Amino acid sequence: MGHGHGHSHDSADRVDHALETSRRGLRTLTWSFAALFVTAVAQLVLVLVTGSVALLGDTIHNFADALTAVPLGIAFLLGRRAATRRYTYGLGRAEDLAGVVVVLVVAASAVLVAYESVRRLLDPEPVGYPWVVAAAGVIGFAGNELVARYRIKVGREIGSAALVADGVHARTDGFTSLAVVAGAAGVAFGFPAADPIVGLGITVAIVFVLRDAAKEVFRRLLDAVDPASVELAERTALDVEGVLGARDLRMRWIGHHLRAELAVTVASELTVREAHSLAHEVEHRLVHAVPHLTAVVVHTEPERAHQH
Repeated sequence: MGHGHGHSHDSADRVDHALETSRRGLRTLTWSFAALFVTAVAQLVLVLVTGSVALLGDTIHNFADALTAVPLGIAFLLGRRAATRRYTYGLGRAEDLAGVVVVLVVAASAVLVAYESVRRLLDPEPVGYPWVVAAAGVIGFAGNELVARYRIKVGREIGSAALVADGVHARTDGFTSLAVVAGAAGVAFGFPAADPIVGLGITVAIVFVLRDAAKEVFRRLLDAVDPASVELAERTALDVEGVLGARDLRMRWIGHHLRAELAVTVASELTVREAHSLAHEVEHRLVHAVPHLTAVVVHTEPERAHQH
């Protein structure tokens, strides 16, 4: 009976691990939301002093950025829900949808920056206190870069493409803030067109960053996994004593967790209990060897006898 106990212990571990990663994701979102909110408020005060459109744009942008944490947070909470008869895999996929929302927000911000910049090129406006504007830009950059590093680091560790995309999003906003600094410097040196020209440069930077983030998020939606993980899983399964062959290995992401299924060939004289035990060992090794893998379905099949 000890064997059944092993199962429950393993799945309890896995549930704990799943909850822990979601908890880390939520903690990251909460802290980064707070940091961006403080950044945006600090900038807003300076906007009221200077009347800089570039800075106003950046501030609005930072508020919007703080808010992308909301759909992601909801997705992480949904992902923690237990599976139901209707959603038999749980709601981890909500995270990928939140990733799509983030990508759309980044795209919208690129359009917004471009529009503002072109408008400013055609119709320049005076900016007061350029050094105050520059200071606000530096604040914006620092806040965003800190948040970006934190989100990307945790996102990679827990395997969340959406959290990484949101980190990338914060980084693009850091660029926007730097553009504000460059624009302010231009204005201070008597070159008012610097502000919108830098804005256009930033748009280009955002588009490049957007492309990478979008690729990652849409790949997730289409069940793409890193071929190296598949390779590792196959090797690990074949290394288990008693496994004579492994085939039909498939993996997919659900939220920030990987699931796998595969068939292993075993000696035909094994009892059901022995084959089950072996399958369990394969599962156990895979979960330990492959990062982010939390569930494996192992199908055992008997070795074909050469009776011909």
